[in-house]
Amino acid sequence: AVVSTQSTGLFNIGLSKMPQTKKAADFVTKKIGGEKNGGERKVRVKRLPRFYPTEDKPRKLKSHTKAFSQHKRKLRTSLTPGTVCILLAGRHKGKRVIFMKQLNSGLLLVTGPYHLNGCPLRRINQRYVIATKTKLDIKGVKIPDRVNDEYFRRQKLKKPKHTEGDIFNTKKEVYSVSDERKEDQTAVDRQVLDVIRKLPEKKLMFGYLGAMFSLSNNQ
Repeated sequence: AVVSTQSTGLFNIGLSKMPQTKKAADFVTKKIGGEKNGGERKVRVKRLPRFYPTEDKPRKLKSHTKAFSQHKRKLRTSLTPGTVCILLAGRHKGKRVIFMKQLNSGLLLVTGPYHLNGCPLRRINQRYVIATKTKLDIKGVKIPDRVNDEYFRRQKLKKPKHTEGDIFNTKKEVYSVSDERKEDQTAVDRQVLDVIRKLPEKKLMFGYLGAMFSLSNNQ
């Protein structure tokens, strides 16, 4: 093809034909065995979908419910940092724990302390907690920054791979507490115990936190 540029006063430039890409064939001929089958048959390269979409353009459905990350984090007025709470669910139910702070997910961060009743730093929903009138002044207690929701995410245990001769000898990996958690638990508990030791009724408080919650017949 020749492009004329007389109006601009330029020389005529001859452009060579650009190589055109061939369109991929929709059908492919395949040989078929059998005397009465014709010998050849045309088959589609890409199969057509079995079902047709109900809409030409898919649209997003509007949902009136907000995602969990957008929920407002409310906290009961009776729950303030340092409040002694009673757990109502989980493996530590019936134990008295100290409420430390509320995490971004809305869950409560509590501790036993572990030295007194064996309850470590853990998360719990405020629905499964009874707030008592007993409170401790934990303003000076520093919690490590890494103690957040990601910190408590459940670890995936590796499944054992069976090899020849070891089908029955393989054991599933057991969860073990990391050194990081042990270090944070010790650091937080040390500060909380120092706060309790400064109280005039420290012996009563140690016994109160170490005892399980229970109700008698007349209560």
